[in-house]
Amino acid sequence: MAYALRTAQQQHEQRLEEDMSFEHPNRNNESMRDVELDIMSRPPEHNTTNLDLDRMNLMLDILGHPEQSFRVIHITGTNGKGSTARMAEAICRAYGMRTGLYTSPHLEKINERIAIDGQQLSDDDFIDIWDQTKDLVALVDAKMEEQGKPKMSFFEVLTAMAIWKFADTPVDVAIVEVGMGGLWDATNVLNADAAIIGPVDMDHMQWLGDTVEQIATEKAGIIKPNCTAIIGPQPHEEAVMPILAEAAERNHAMLVRDGYEMTASDRMAAVGGQVATLTTPNGTYEGVPIAKFGEHQAHNALAALAASEVVIPVNGPLDGDLVAEALSSVKIPGRIEQIRTSPTIILDGGHNVNAAEALRKAIEESYDFKQLVGVVAMMRDKQVEEYLGVLEPILSSVVVTENSWRERVMPADELEKIAVDVFGRDRVIKEANLPDAIQTAVNMVDAEDELGVGYGHGVLICGSFVTAGDARLMLEEHASPTMRQAMAVHQPAVDPDDSDQPADKAEDEAADNLEDSVSPDDFDVFDVLGLGKEQAGDAGTGTASADTDSTDTASADTDSTDTASADTDDSADAR
Repeated sequence: MAYALRTAQQQHEQRLEEDMSFEHPNRNNESMRDVELDIMSRPPEHNTTNLDLDRMNLMLDILGHPEQSFRVIHITGTNGKGSTARMAEAICRAYGMRTGLYTSPHLEKINERIAIDGQQLSDDDFIDIWDQTKDLVALVDAKMEEQGKPKMSFFEVLTAMAIWKFADTPVDVAIVEVGMGGLWDATNVLNADAAIIGPVDMDHMQWLGDTVEQIATEKAGIIKPNCTAIIGPQPHEEAVMPILAEAAERNHAMLVRDGYEMTASDRMAAVGGQVATLTTPNGTYEGVPIAKFGEHQAHNALAALAASEVVIPVNGPLDGDLVAEALSSVKIPGRIEQIRTSPTIILDGGHNVNAAEALRKAIEESYDFKQLVGVVAMMRDKQVEEYLGVLEPILSSVVVTENSWRERVMPADELEKIAVDVFGRDRVIKEANLPDAIQTAVNMVDAEDELGVGYGHGVLICGSFVTAGDARLMLEEHASPTMRQAMAVHQPAVDPDDSDQPADKAEDEAADNLEDSVSPDDFDVFDVLGLGKEQAGDAGTGTASADTDSTDTASADTDSTDTASADTDDSADAR
């Protein structure tokens, strides 16, 4: 087997040398859909048989340990990982460092998970990296089979692809979000220069443990020898901090704690977000603009800044203007993301109590809603009643529905029963189809909006990253067939009309034809917001799992590689 590994590695290196003359060889003419199905149909990341790093360590051995070629910011925590990762990446990139970013889950396309210099991989890039690594994945699978162990999970494959891409680019620093937990997560083959641990709370208990102490022990696993351990605000500080502090001491790591060695203060709401003063061990940054709502995002920015100070080769504080430029430009899809106005439509992918609390605080602080209608779809294994209870004071009513992950989503009938217990019968509506649920919520808002400008009225779509991803895809700006028909009548043709028919008569006939074929009922929120009802229905119901024979594996792609995809529980932010 050792000879086979060496031979495979030599062949792999030879192939890479040959590929250098081709930007995107794609020798097998694979489509993005084919590649995504290949990856996402693999075993789920978390089960009771693969709680080790054997597959990842073997893969890195074969690749020649590419992870040693760049610095690492490693991020875990129950919530806020994705936001913190993007903020740290933006700061490092503002300083001219080449950056690699690895996050999960993805909202629309699997490519979102891997980014170079702030840009997600193109389809060609993604296919190329898969083409370079898939034979080695098969080799690892074969070795594991010999040992009676499971083959690489889809998240392990994606992690290996990201590490190889970062080294091949090459990047100066990789900002890597843990999938779930930390200790046994596939990303924990990396040795962090800066290890960020955000708030530790109850989530994914079936894998991480049913107490915050057990969960904290898992997350403390990313603290490595001689790193800087950056600890965010802890809702269970008395229980969690001793565990994190002990891990830091054991690894001779420098401990930087929110509220002690670093602080976020003087927060003020601002257009599009907030400004705050951020103080780190290296200095104080006053009036930093942060392009996200909510107190928690100020603390995420603080952790990102402290971590960036570790990996950016500068003595003393960073340049305040560069920090401000970076943090004012960060866009974080699916995290309290306002995607429409009139009416205001907000997406949030958080799915646990801590996320709901942050969402509620952000909305109370940053908006002045007289009416806010919730559209909620959640996974059945979440703390659904507790989540809804946190949001109940800010929601006028709630429309319960289902997202595209049919294997895991809570049926609308069950969600309705729980919602009625929380909100009361008169504040709950059930619409099992997500596009219909969004339409219903918008209709409710429009009915109360006497001025017709949307001010003070909004829709909040939340409960899961799959829900947020499905809705985001539905509400993207694609002209619906009905709107295209209307535009064809009312917009003048570019080519000259050589017919003898008077222009005004032609216009009258065109208008009559439109009146015959289009009624006011043909127009709805998906026309106004940029998506036809048929397309919306396809997006909402067509995003099924990639492999019906794999119970927990989900790729949400049926007719297009752009369709939203949902991995199994590979992220503490996931669903």
